Amino acid sequence: MAQFSRIEVALKMAETGIVPVFFHKDIEICKKVVKACYDGGIRVFEFTNRGDFAHEVFAELIKWSICNTPEMMLGIGSIVDPGTTSLYIQLGANFVVSPVLNPEMAKVCNRRKILWSPGCGSLSDISYAEELGAEVCKIFPGSSVGGPEFVKAIKGPCAWSSIMPTGGVTPDRENLTEWFKAGVTCVGMGSQLIGKSVIEEGKYDELTQTAKNALQIVQELKK
Repeated sequence: MAQFSRIEVALKMAETGIVPVFFHKDIEICKKVVKACYDGGIRVFEFTNRGDFAHEVFAELIKWSICNTPEMMLGIGSIVDPGTTSLYIQLGANFVVSPVLNPEMAKVCNRRKILWSPGCGSLSDISYAEELGAEVCKIFPGSSVGGPEFVKAIKGPCAWSSIMPTGGVTPDRENLTEWFKAGVTCVGMGSQLIGKSVIEEGKYDELTQTAKNALQIVQELKK
């Protein structure tokens, strides 16, 4: 069962502004990555359903997270159907992110008051997702859909929309400034935040510092 409600997750996404996106088949590496991000101030983390037996890794990771990173809101991403949505909710996912807009997933998440963030590529997608109850809409791939200019255009007629781009987001000041000035609620970051060197060379302290620096930039931009 989820430890945090959809409202709590949505508020934390808006408060911190950064959601790491990550998958690895090695549970010990996953633990180290989550802990490094947690130590850097991250409080919302998206584990992605992208490998064989990913649900088994997630099940162990979330049990570990509840004990070792208790404020971390751990959710699941790369989900495209209601059946897999139900599986991960049963395992304790605090939110569900999808690269697509599948209304059947909304029904499953809403029934359990789990935050559902569907992938959208147009204003019509975003409007429909909000009609289905989405608190935060993901745009994916962020840079290909239209980048910061797309977000800025959307926020013109729909200032109430909460948008999270994933893809094309980097932890440097220039890139984050473009996205947050355009009006995003938060951003998702994968390999740009958690690079190969972090995993291959065990540079978890470096990941902590990168996360800390990026969060500081976001907080400055939000003022």
